[in-house]
Amino acid sequence: MNKLDVLAQIGDIKEIEYRNTLALTSIIELLLEKNIISREDICKKAQELDKMAFLETSGT
Repeated sequence: MNKLDVLAQIGDIKEIEYRNTLALTSIIELLLEKNIISREDICKKAQELDKMAFLETSGT
């Protein structure tokens, strides 16, 4: 694989990451607008998942 192929793949990954972020943000905003979830719910769940991910990667 040459340098140009790697750069093209990085560009593709960035595009995919942008589209995923846009979709996720849109879903969150719709759920908030419809009062299905609150910002506090999102923050709490994000903290829980972050702690779980840290525990899994630290091996404890």
